[in-house]
Amino acid sequence: MMAMAGSLSCQQVALISLLLAAAVSRSNAFLPSSLSRGTFTQSPANIVGGPKGSSPVRPMTTNLRMGLDLVTYLRTEWISAALCTNQTPRSADVCLQLGTEDGRAVTFIPKTIRTLITSSAEPDGKLTVTARRQLKQQADRRKAATIQYEDQRADDLTEVADESVDIVISLQAAERMRDNGLDWKKSVQEAARVLKPGGRLLFTEATTIDGVNYLDYIQNLYTMRVGEDDVVKSEGDDDDENDIRYPVFDEIGSDTVDLVIVPHVAGVAIKAMDAGLTPAERAAKAAQEEKDRLADLSIAAFERGNKKRRKKKKKKKTDEEAVENA
Repeated sequence: MMAMAGSLSCQQVALISLLLAAAVSRSNAFLPSSLSRGTFTQSPANIVGGPKGSSPVRPMTTNLRMGLDLVTYLRTEWISAALCTNQTPRSADVCLQLGTEDGRAVTFIPKTIRTLITSSAEPDGKLTVTARRQLKQQADRRKAATIQYEDQRADDLTEVADESVDIVISLQAAERMRDNGLDWKKSVQEAARVLKPGGRLLFTEATTIDGVNYLDYIQNLYTMRVGEDDVVKSEGDDDDENDIRYPVFDEIGSDTVDLVIVPHVAGVAIKAMDAGLTPAERAAKAAQEEKDRLADLSIAAFERGNKKRRKKKKKKKTDEEAVENA
């Protein structure tokens, strides 16, 4: 920077500084509130030496921390937009966002999505006024999906029925849940519950959160039959080793987000088609699939036999015509 300043006049250096400051200020206007204000919440109980009963403290992060957040944010947002656009099937109608905090999702998801359901990463489960305003602005501007405003925690989707959603998106929401006292692991379990069989979880999240690898957690998620219900669990949970486990997501594709300072991972996880079935239903499905396979083999054998007979008949006719012409 000093070498550059030596080749520029004082006026030029001042102009460049003003332009950079304006660019950062303008970009912050579009950042989520958690990044633009550059703060984090800390409960009074966790404040060393803080007076008993004192109000929550929101210490400001350093300029360096804000700069790193901005770099990571801009890169992951580009990846998130591409992920939502390219990995959302045209047949999908309903999308749910984990930890809605602004109107970005409205512009990320394709216009083929008819309904976007919200959830909150706030402790009380309510959408902020800013989030509601931005969602409405983006929806009015794009005239696409209908916003279904729900005041529900991202780790407790009380307003969403089982297997009723085609797409769930989680875009840098896990760390915000952690910071606000929510359970990001439970949010993944809730996503698995509300997704239809064959539905997709699209995620762009920090690679590790409190020492837990986000991708590994999704890969190790499974359902276990308990009585009449399927319970979503993960490796390490207390259960009987003899219980039969079924993976929730049978197809997972992911890649690391490059050119960022804070490691992130982006990917898609497809819910298993037989997720949620009882053992009897799984056995019946397997029997039906085997029956269909044998039927296909029988039809294929019949068609091959027909083809061979037609070919033989045609050859015989050709030979007879050759004899007659001779």
